[in-house]
Amino acid sequence: MELARLYSNRFSERERAQMAEFWKILCDDFLSRYVRPEDCVLDLAAGYCEFINNVRARRRIAVDANESARSAAAPGVEFVHAPSTDLAAIAAASIDVAFVSNFFEHLPSTDDLLRTLGELWRVLRPGGRLLVIQPNIRLVPGRYWDFIDHHLPLTERSLVEALEMTGLEPVEVRPRFLPYTTKVRVPKAPWLLRLYLRLPPAQWLFGKQMWIVAVRPAGS
Repeated sequence: MELARLYSNRFSERERAQMAEFWKILCDDFLSRYVRPEDCVLDLAAGYCEFINNVRARRRIAVDANESARSAAAPGVEFVHAPSTDLAAIAAASIDVAFVSNFFEHLPSTDDLLRTLGELWRVLRPGGRLLVIQPNIRLVPGRYWDFIDHHLPLTERSLVEALEMTGLEPVEVRPRFLPYTTKVRVPKAPWLLRLYLRLPPAQWLFGKQMWIVAVRPAGS
């Protein structure tokens, strides 16, 4: 209930509609490169389910500790009510792609991050991919704390270190990708967002969130 009230207060209906359009373009024009139609995809801390509702995959699973997130899942999306540190409801080595966006900063401690990454390693099949979009505190040092539920400060280097500690191998690391938050200056028009995703120099200018792809090594 606390989580539901927090996010209800944080985002207006208009902002949620803008976010939904933003995520559809992000999925169609960028994230779809990392997800195959035959994949089983897990969206951890799915929230309003903007990613999992728009991705095209054989099986789609949304996981969130907020029970009210269930109502955001589109038809055909399975919902699992669980904390990130205990994904017992998900079978080991059953996931082809796991996706996490704007979540790790909400974890209360490094131990919780490592436990979460350990669970993601467990549910990913060997060769499976973890996709992460995450605020980079190196690039937004003060504004990182503008949200009451931000606890854990992370840079791309500290997150890479955590991934490696849990047996996940980073294969793509961009310190700058998306702007920090949709509540500040971001491309709102669909054509501007599509252009932004195609222009790495624009991402280096405005990007305050990192993009990381890691894999569970084959044979692990």
